Amino acid sequence: MRDPYLPPKAYKLVHNWWLRLLIWRERHIKEKNLVLVLSLAVGLAAGFAAMILKWLIHVISGSLMSDMSVSEGNYMYIIYPVVGVLLACWYVRYVVRDNISHGVTRVLYSISQNKSRLKPHNMYTSIMASSITIGFGGSVGAEGPIVYTGAAIGSNLGQAFRLSPRVLMILVGCGAAAGIAGIFKAPIAGMLFTLEVLMLDLTTVTVMPLLIASITAASVAYIFTGYDLEFFFVQSEPFIMERLPYFIALGIICGLVSLYFTRVMFMMETFFKKRLVVQWRKTLVGCAILATLVFLFPPLYGEGYGSINSLLNGDPGSIVDGSIFYNDRNDVMFIVLYIGLIILTKAFATSATNGAGGVGGTFAPSLYVGCMTGFFFAYLLNNLGFDLDLSVKNFALMGMAGVMSGVMHAPLMGIFLTAEMTGGYELFLPLLIVSTLSYGTIKIFEPYSIYTMRLARRGELLTHHKDKAVLTLLKMNSVIETDFLCVAPEMNLKQMVDTIAQSSRNLFPVVDCNQRLIGVVQLDDIRNIMFRPDLYKRMHVSRFMSVPPAKVNLGDSMDKVMKTFDDTGAWNLPVVDGEKYVGFVSKSKIFNSYRRVLRHYSED
Repeated sequence: MRDPYLPPKAYKLVHNWWLRLLIWRERHIKEKNLVLVLSLAVGLAAGFAAMILKWLIHVISGSLMSDMSVSEGNYMYIIYPVVGVLLACWYVRYVVRDNISHGVTRVLYSISQNKSRLKPHNMYTSIMASSITIGFGGSVGAEGPIVYTGAAIGSNLGQAFRLSPRVLMILVGCGAAAGIAGIFKAPIAGMLFTLEVLMLDLTTVTVMPLLIASITAASVAYIFTGYDLEFFFVQSEPFIMERLPYFIALGIICGLVSLYFTRVMFMMETFFKKRLVVQWRKTLVGCAILATLVFLFPPLYGEGYGSINSLLNGDPGSIVDGSIFYNDRNDVMFIVLYIGLIILTKAFATSATNGAGGVGGTFAPSLYVGCMTGFFFAYLLNNLGFDLDLSVKNFALMGMAGVMSGVMHAPLMGIFLTAEMTGGYELFLPLLIVSTLSYGTIKIFEPYSIYTMRLARRGELLTHHKDKAVLTLLKMNSVIETDFLCVAPEMNLKQMVDTIAQSSRNLFPVVDCNQRLIGVVQLDDIRNIMFRPDLYKRMHVSRFMSVPPAKVNLGDSMDKVMKTFDDTGAWNLPVVDGEKYVGFVSKSKIFNSYRRVLRHYSED
């Protein structure tokens, strides 16, 4: 597509130069080698994007919070988040003019429904909107936007080289992995995020590009920000086998907290979408909820990483700094209550931020809630008189892995991300226990993650299940056949026979004057009368037509279509748009397309 800002001569020059480069590439560089080179480029670009996003958030937040009082309530907590949401909302509505919320879900949608194609503006618009939202105190995370940004970089770079959807999918995964690796300095977690959350298959074709992109992005982060870990953590208590029952209990609790967080987020999203249709009402209600919660609970301000660091250092009293409850910082039971309320309200603050028009993800909030949950569990038990002396820091760390594993349905990523961010590798076995139990607990109640449930309910989710994945990639428009000759119910048998003579099909849809499907005529059903001239004028289509065994709606998923075929035993089913006839789908056409897509996306 031509750039409207380029003069015709300049456009022609650039186009010809790029075309010559593409032709040279096809002749001299194999696609597999090109993917490795592009994954390196994606890693570099996504790594720099992550650094820019973190820097913008730090600059905005630091300048706003520099004069905040620690020992009393700050009424600016009411104003700053609202200003940030309003600015982000204005930017998205009048500058971007596109929906850029739910970044990870949109990446999943592009993979399953849009041939892994993302718009060029997605390479930078999420960075701008989320830095404003989070810097001003929106209670969301930067990881969703950076995943969206990295995926868009990979997609657009692949599109520029005219690569196939199969290769675009790999580059989208590389961008998402690089985004996570760059913002957390966690290359292994970045790759696992792509495998577990974006559901890309681990094959010999995908493993090297994902590793290259993740390592490159993490290297960029280390070069520009030093070798410090994301969260400062010093282990004070080694793994003790006698603590195993408490690890098991924490894992189950983290699973239940993950379920609560997921259900509240989905409930609030539905509330903003269906109950508050007009945008100004969404903004008004969302800002009111966010401002109230941030004023009462200042740890909800922004990503909350400062609070995580405080708890990982065993300093619970700092959790009430800057709030109206500062004088209660030494009251143990009040701290327990305060942290418990933060766990319950974080999901409301996050959903209110996004619902009001802010841009951010749920990645950091799940880490935050997990840290609070683990600390709350150990701190409460230690102060109930049981003389357990549990390490609140270790349990806060395990809680981070547990809740993230449950919310995202990604136990391996939760384990490695927590270990890479904090250096807590000595707690690897407890991290495994808590994450596995948390994931197993939430799976009992919720089969899909917070990112995938929206798409799964619409049948648009690509998964590791090969059969379902291929059916998801198939599009209804590609298998509809429209060369069936239509007949009217008032046509007589003679006209029906003349229509049969013109057709190569043995099936004929019966439609009325408004193109509504009212039945079908099968050649086998009229074979015994079609050669009887004495019936030509007396018999009409309305007498010998039959009702189809089922109808397929134009918007149905291919998985649902195949279930309809299995239930009816039919080989051909009519497709309708409402009541209007569109065409037919056949099992043979779907099987041929299924085979083609399976071979295309399974090439190794």
